[in-house]
Amino acid sequence: MLYNERMKASYVILAALVVLNVFAWAAVSYLSESDLRVSFFDVGQGDAIFIETPQRHQILIDGGPSSDILKKLGGEMPFWDRTIDLVILTHPDHDHIAGLLEVLKRYKVKSILWTGVLTDTAENEEWQKLIKEEKADIHIAQSGRQIKGGLASLVILYPLESLEGGEASNTNNTSVVSRLVFGETSFLFTGDIYQSAERALLKEGVELDSSVLKVAHHGSKTSSGEEFIDSVSPDMAVISCGKDNPYGHPHEATLDALRETIIMRTDLLGDIKLIADGAAIRVLE
Repeated sequence: MLYNERMKASYVILAALVVLNVFAWAAVSYLSESDLRVSFFDVGQGDAIFIETPQRHQILIDGGPSSDILKKLGGEMPFWDRTIDLVILTHPDHDHIAGLLEVLKRYKVKSILWTGVLTDTAENEEWQKLIKEEKADIHIAQSGRQIKGGLASLVILYPLESLEGGEASNTNNTSVVSRLVFGETSFLFTGDIYQSAERALLKEGVELDSSVLKVAHHGSKTSSGEEFIDSVSPDMAVISCGKDNPYGHPHEATLDALRETIIMRTDLLGDIKLIADGAAIRVLE
């Protein structure tokens, strides 16, 4: 009898500790409610960027090449949260779209933004099927569109015109390019655009100057032209690429173009988490 009472007491204490641990985790997670958080996930050879605004709006840009994105999101979001405000697919290549297919199966997504570019792949077909079933608000990316999230603002810079329903043999250069502005800080997300798209942006005269640059196409030599880098003038540059990837990313030419910038690479550092308070950006250790 005494043994059973002790066992019951132990279970009560254990349950209480679990509850306290959950609330402690939540408190730590939301300590700085005035901060913007941007996480560049290490998903191997691919892109996946998670943004959380001070008002707790959640944005996911691309999902990487596998279901690993689910584990990454689980590490950033409370276990009870199964809703994402906005998912952006920059372009429907495997290393950007595959993980998003898994996200759509697991999470409720309120809004989706993509180019509408069609490709003859099974993943693209599944993407279209899933976003239709999701019943999310669908938005087609085009220069000038702006998305407000409290004090943060995400401005779409590229494509310069609607590509909805069009086909592309190479979708890299159709990538959504967006600029996130929060106070005096800003982030430029470039997908996999080539230097030809960079030159188009320069010719258009859009605002590119940004505190942080997500380097295009995993640091490939196809991107990051000198004039473009000079125009962005980033303090930090993040390169998302896989360790020992077969493409040789990032290329030496790209690293040289960024020689005056603090370079952070997911293949060397793993997840890269940045915190912006509107005046400055710091790296979360």
